[in-house]
Amino acid sequence: MAAVAQKKTADTAKGAAQAAIRIEGVAADYGNGPVISGVSFDIRTGETFGLVGLNGAGKTTLIKIILGLMEASAGGVEVFGKKTLDPESKSKIAYLPEKFEPPPFLNGLEFVKFSLDLYKRAYREEAVMEAADRLALARDALKRRVNTYSKGMRQKTGLMGTWLTECPLLILDEPTSGLDPRARVLVKDEIVACRDKGMTVFMSSHILADMDEICDRIAVIHEGGLRFLGTPAELKKAQGQEYLERAFLKLIDDKTKDKTKVQES
Repeated sequence: MAAVAQKKTADTAKGAAQAAIRIEGVAADYGNGPVISGVSFDIRTGETFGLVGLNGAGKTTLIKIILGLMEASAGGVEVFGKKTLDPESKSKIAYLPEKFEPPPFLNGLEFVKFSLDLYKRAYREEAVMEAADRLALARDALKRRVNTYSKGMRQKTGLMGTWLTECPLLILDEPTSGLDPRARVLVKDEIVACRDKGMTVFMSSHILADMDEICDRIAVIHEGGLRFLGTPAELKKAQGQEYLERAFLKLIDDKTKDKTKVQES
C-alpha cells in the first residue's frame, strides 16, 4: 500500500510539474535581422503568466510562434508536451487576439455559440447570459449584431467566447484593451476564476498594474531577448521600486545602458 501511495504521489507531482508551454531557444527573423533570439522559459500548468515588453519588443511574434501561426527560425515550442502544430496541442488553446473584431453579421450569442462549436463544447444560452452578467454586459445586447457594439462590448464578447470554451490554456493578448476601470476589474476577477478552475492563462498587457495584481509570474522581453523571469514582487525588489511599471522601466533602462557601455568599450 505504501508503494502504491508513493507512486501516486510521484505521478501527481510529475503532472503538476508539466509545463503548459515550453519555449526553448526560440528565435524569429522577418528578414531584417532577428526580432527575438534565444528566448527560453516555461509556463507552468495552472498559473497566470504575463508577458511584458515595449511595442516592437517581440511579444506578438512570440505568441504567433506559440500558436503555430508563424515558424521560428530557431528553437521550438511545446504545448502540454506536444509540438505547436500538433492537432491535440491546438485543441487545448483558446486565443483572443489584441485587435479582436467579431464577424459583424453575428449577434453576441451567435458569436459565442460559434466559438464553442469550434471546440465541440455544449452551448447553453443561460450560461452565456450569466457570464455576461459577471462582465456587466447587458443581456439584451447579446441579441444585437456585434457591429452595433462599442469597443468595450466587443472585447467582453470576445473574452466570453474564449474562456467559456474551458480550454486548459487561454492566450489573451491585451485582454483589458478598450475597457473602463469597472470592466477591467471584472475581467481580472474572471481570469482569476479561470486559474482557480485549473486553467493556464498566458496574457500580454501594457497595463502593468493588472499584471502585478493577477500574474503568478512574468517574463520581460526587451530588444529581442528575455531580460527577466520571475514574480512581479521579485522584479520590484530587484529594482528597488514600489510599482511594477517603474521596476520594468528601470530594468530595461539599465540593460540599455549596460549594452551601450559594452559597445563603447
